[in-house]
Amino acid sequence: MEHATRLSYPFTAIVGQDQMKTALCLVAVQPAIGGVLILGERGTAKTTAVRALPGLMDSGSRVVELPLNATEDRVVGTLNVGALMASGEREFVPGVLAEADGQILYVDEINLLEDHIVDILLDAAATGVCHIEREGVSRSYPARFVLVGTMNPEEGTLRPQLLDRFGLSVHVSGSLTPDERLELVRRHVAFEEDPQAFCAQYAEQERALAAQIAEARESYSLVNYPETMARLAAGLCNEVVVDGYRADLTMMRTARAWAALQGRTCVEQDDVRAAAGFVLAHRMKRLPFEEAVLDEDTLGKAFQTVVKRAEEASGASEQGEAKKA
Repeated sequence: MEHATRLSYPFTAIVGQDQMKTALCLVAVQPAIGGVLILGERGTAKTTAVRALPGLMDSGSRVVELPLNATEDRVVGTLNVGALMASGEREFVPGVLAEADGQILYVDEINLLEDHIVDILLDAAATGVCHIEREGVSRSYPARFVLVGTMNPEEGTLRPQLLDRFGLSVHVSGSLTPDERLELVRRHVAFEEDPQAFCAQYAEQERALAAQIAEARESYSLVNYPETMARLAAGLCNEVVVDGYRADLTMMRTARAWAALQGRTCVEQDDVRAAAGFVLAHRMKRLPFEEAVLDEDTLGKAFQTVVKRAEEASGASEQGEAKKA
């Protein structure tokens, strides 16, 4: 049992929760997506999946966890009071965001974190830089990280302004089939009894997925995003009533990341459809205390409506060109 604390449960051994695993792979491919918010009750493998993610990324990747009681000084950094008092020198000590550079920043129960701290995290996640102006100190340092926040909606939520700044969201549920529940128990018992042997069983699957993510990261910049797909994404945002342009940008990045994971160099309709499932739900307009719901049926109908509208507009345009000719 000595090695149990040293080994993380394999990402590919997690039973079910395919949407959550896909969302994490997408932000691993392109951190500029802006992070992922995982919503679900306790016992749905949220923390297990996050802690397993470094095994699929670059060597040396690790999870940096931010405690809920973290102050702004602890997050962004502050002056070294001891050095200031001893020599009068303004020595700056970077915070958690500097430690998280190049890593995975994990915030469990992020809905319980103070709003202004969440603002700071999301700003850094979007820009890749932490900038601090305080106490006569002006500093900037790299803060490029994959941001993952988890929360139980029953314990409160985030303000819509903060929700909008998360790139992706995914709802996870503990509702598994009896066979899945049995398999989950079997795997966890096997991991607890012999972590090394259990991880060895999934080593090849872990290597294959890690290689797929690495290749997608390399090819992401080569993935083309045609204007027709941008129009489709914009139409979807309008159809489900999403304000602002952040959703459009995130749809573009997510669709390109999804296409890259599939080994393609041009975004297609299916990529936009897949991206929409992660990008739009938490950005939809809703009444106070009303949970955002964008189920597969609703999204599918919206997608078909927008596609049909685009096809009709294209057909009308072609007829107009033919008449001119």
